[in-house]
Amino acid sequence: MDPEGFILLSNLPEISEPLPEAVTWYSRAARLRTSSFLAPPLNEASLDTRFEETPPPLLDTRFEASAHLVTTLVIIICGSRGVQGLTRLTVHNRTSGAEPRMSPLHRRLSQLLGAWRRKRRVEVSLHVASGFHCRTFCSTSSGPEDPLEVHKKKVFLWFSHLPQEEKQFGGYFSPETMHVDPLVVERGAEERAGVLSSPLQNQTPCSPSVTVEQLFEPTGDEGRGLNVLLYGAVGTGKSTMVRKLVLDWCAGRTLTHFKLLIPFSCEDLAQLSKGASLRDLVSRKYHHLRKHPLLSGEGNQAKDVLFVFNGMEKMNLDFRIGATELCSDPDEALPPGVVVVNLLRKYLLPEASILVTTRLSALDCIPQKYVSRYAQICGFLDPDRQRAYFNSRLLQQSGESARSREAQALVQLLYLNLQRESQLAAACFLPSYCWLTCATLHFLHFTDAKAPIRTLTGIYTSFLRLNFGGEVLGTGKGIDAAIQKQHSSLMLYVVRTLGKLAFDGVTGKRSSFSEEELEQWIGGKTKTDEELRQLAMFRTDVLDFFLAPSVDGCERDGRRYVFAVPAMQEYLAALYVVLGENKSALEKLSTQVSAAIGQASEDVNVLVNILSKFIPLRIFAVFNLLKLFPKLFEKISSRNQGSIARTMVAEMFRTEDSYNEDVLDQVEQSLLGVHGPHPEQRSEAQAFELYPIFMGGLLHYGNRVLLQQLGCSIQSTTVAQITQALRKYLVRELSKPQPPEELMDLLVLLYEFQNPRVTAEVLASIRTINLPNIRMTPLKCFVLSSVLSCTPASYHLEGMNLSSCLLTHDMLQMLRPAFRHTRNLNLQYNSLGPESCVLLRDLLLDPLSPIRSLQLCDNPLLESGACTLLEALPENQSLTHLSLMHTGLGDRGALELAERLRQHAGLLELNVAYNNIGDNAALALVDACREHPSIHTVHLYLNALSDVVKQTLYARGVPKRQGGRRVKVLASVTEGADISEDWHPILSVIRKNASSWDRQRVQQQLKAFLRDLDWGRQQQQSVWKRLHFMRVEKGVRKTLKMLEKDAPPPSSGFNQ
Repeated sequence: MDPEGFILLSNLPEISEPLPEAVTWYSRAARLRTSSFLAPPLNEASLDTRFEETPPPLLDTRFEASAHLVTTLVIIICGSRGVQGLTRLTVHNRTSGAEPRMSPLHRRLSQLLGAWRRKRRVEVSLHVASGFHCRTFCSTSSGPEDPLEVHKKKVFLWFSHLPQEEKQFGGYFSPETMHVDPLVVERGAEERAGVLSSPLQNQTPCSPSVTVEQLFEPTGDEGRGLNVLLYGAVGTGKSTMVRKLVLDWCAGRTLTHFKLLIPFSCEDLAQLSKGASLRDLVSRKYHHLRKHPLLSGEGNQAKDVLFVFNGMEKMNLDFRIGATELCSDPDEALPPGVVVVNLLRKYLLPEASILVTTRLSALDCIPQKYVSRYAQICGFLDPDRQRAYFNSRLLQQSGESARSREAQALVQLLYLNLQRESQLAAACFLPSYCWLTCATLHFLHFTDAKAPIRTLTGIYTSFLRLNFGGEVLGTGKGIDAAIQKQHSSLMLYVVRTLGKLAFDGVTGKRSSFSEEELEQWIGGKTKTDEELRQLAMFRTDVLDFFLAPSVDGCERDGRRYVFAVPAMQEYLAALYVVLGENKSALEKLSTQVSAAIGQASEDVNVLVNILSKFIPLRIFAVFNLLKLFPKLFEKISSRNQGSIARTMVAEMFRTEDSYNEDVLDQVEQSLLGVHGPHPEQRSEAQAFELYPIFMGGLLHYGNRVLLQQLGCSIQSTTVAQITQALRKYLVRELSKPQPPEELMDLLVLLYEFQNPRVTAEVLASIRTINLPNIRMTPLKCFVLSSVLSCTPASYHLEGMNLSSCLLTHDMLQMLRPAFRHTRNLNLQYNSLGPESCVLLRDLLLDPLSPIRSLQLCDNPLLESGACTLLEALPENQSLTHLSLMHTGLGDRGALELAERLRQHAGLLELNVAYNNIGDNAALALVDACREHPSIHTVHLYLNALSDVVKQTLYARGVPKRQGGRRVKVLASVTEGADISEDWHPILSVIRKNASSWDRQRVQQQLKAFLRDLDWGRQQQQSVWKRLHFMRVEKGVRKTLKMLEKDAPPPSSGFNQ
């Protein structure tokens, strides 16, 4: 018992005896009521009324008495401040004179109280008992929560949800860490005349920056709230700023003088067809604010309310008195547009403040007299804001130090490119393009196999959906919503205008356009007033979003325009082609006629078949010709889709673009710029190699779903026809040898396509993947693994060449699935260390591994890594060729290899050249190879071997008995007194790697070769053999002279 006279139910004794069968329904009903977390406290009224509302089923006579006893349950508690303890519980039976049944009811009450105690703590009010009266169970829980606090919590949760476009980055981004406030400038009413020009034309604001909180500072008029109009171009961050404002208000960080903030989406309000009052609108969106006194209109309570209307251009507001009646009653039902107009007029809740966001084209929809303050959101006009945004996005990676350093270097390169006043800096004044830049760089550099699959086409499609999702091209003020729905999609209008411009640029190999060309492709054929109004809205809101003045344009040629991001031109051109908008007039006419006749022929054929049953005239047979038109339509359609596939393949394998950088490197260079010497480009014309890749990516189902939301439909039949033709053309092109860059672009196309069946059929025609000197990144490794994972387990490549690809251990992890389909694996000249040997060992131990040849030359494996790798030899039976040249093997590794060879029977050739192997280790290794049942060649040149040991090694390779197997030991360009058959490959290897090897060490070995050649020449009697020695000696001296002429490069760190 506590000091206040309450006793906890937990102090009541618990009886575990089972209840009688007669009270089963009561037990279940009690459990149902007490199991609810939000159940109200039990009292005598609740017990009586609830049991009466749910009558029991058929009751026996024993239960009738017990049921009535429950209604007269009395808890006699002598527990006031003067009385200690708890008396026994008694039940008075008013029905019969029988003795009260104490034990069963006492047990029932105890079990009921025990169940209630487990859900919530309930205390029993103790009063002085005068007679037999029911007592009330009093709950200690507080009363109903404040609706304003509930509103803050729910709105915070609502606005904290990230869109799907943000979730694709693996959860790195959050509203708290990624938000950077754009520049907001207060404008006077007279300054609105210049807002229709491009923000790029004047990037120096004349007014100081302000915050939203400063815009709502009180003015002289105390009785009226403020109407603030925040306007800006598409992509400047209006919606993001509203979102951050709402979250900060919910957290109590800004606009704290408003007790209630009510955000509305104007796009949502424009969809409402039925009239509703202001309070109904609020309660429909926020039920917890139903009938809240702040919205009653009484007194000046509304001064603590702030309404936020985001996207006012989506509503067609009409401020004429004849069109929108005056209303000051918040309970009167009116169309949503009329309610908003009366709020802005200050006729309805005049004390409330309002924040409206809108685009430039709808700026004059609200008369100037109803706007207290104008503010323009200008985006990121200075590089510092852009850099802050990039830091908040790209530096929010995992805590790995290597990844963090890479992200910091990435931001630094990006900032240097912005400081050069590049085209990217002109585009990134829009936060939307900063988002696109970060999304692309995150895709290029931080692709993780565990994250959701992302594609470059998907990023650009998501970017457009974020900015233009579901919009139609209306004409603005005074147009009914029903008429608006009949208008074409805004994105489809973009494709038919800017997409056509982009396609013309791609086919003409140019990326800049004059003002005359813009006028020709965008507004040259408009006729009606409605089309002119649509064009004006398009020019104001959309045109400057996609196009920007060229920073490289010459004034004498007039101002030229380019797409804000180069890849956007290729994306829109690809979308223009895939949607079938590039048809000629004849193709469009024939398609329409064939489709119309084909559809009508079905109805005519049905009618003719019915009439021919009653009137068997042969004339009806003529109508069978109509059946040809559907086939004609299908033929024309398939021919058109086949031309799309031919265009994709022709653009993919252009001869003049064959030796350009691969397409992913081109995308990175467009964002980060080119640092250092510019890559060699064989063709002077601009390359558009993303164009066919975007065409393939747009056929993916996920992108087609997003495009459907944008109003751009790509039919499944169209995709099937393009895919069928594309498969045929790709297989035909791949029968020819392709440069590594073109092959990498093909892999990217198949990855963007995301069609496993087509990918498997195309790869079936490829037997070797040669990607030497391609700068591999985690993304490229993931692309290669993903594409090869589409093939069946029985598919095996003859070879995969990844030499000089800058591979690391992490990349090797991502490539492991691809290695399962490879017989000959070339990993030479990379940066694989001892930790990579663990993965290679496990790969060789895999019983399904088909690897026969493994080349690891010029990788710093060291002795420890080599020993780890050699652990796989006893159990592996597929390996036949192993190359460990210049891997830091050393004597220990050579001896370990000699020991392991006894347990491996399939090896044919072994290369351990240039590993600082001494005489004893070399002799032991050659002896082991001689005893091996299958090894026929051992490479030991460029090791620290004496002249005597070289002769000994050659002698040990000769079989001891007649018919025995000879082991060819390549320790020098000579074999005893003769020239080695492999002298030319040895010199070729040295010339190829001289720039990366220790030059002093290589020069010493070449001088040793000269001594061997001089000694062998002296042993020869034949003039022809002497001349042959002199020829080889000339080649060695030429190589030595080349090394002495060039400056030595820095040491690689593992040349010992």
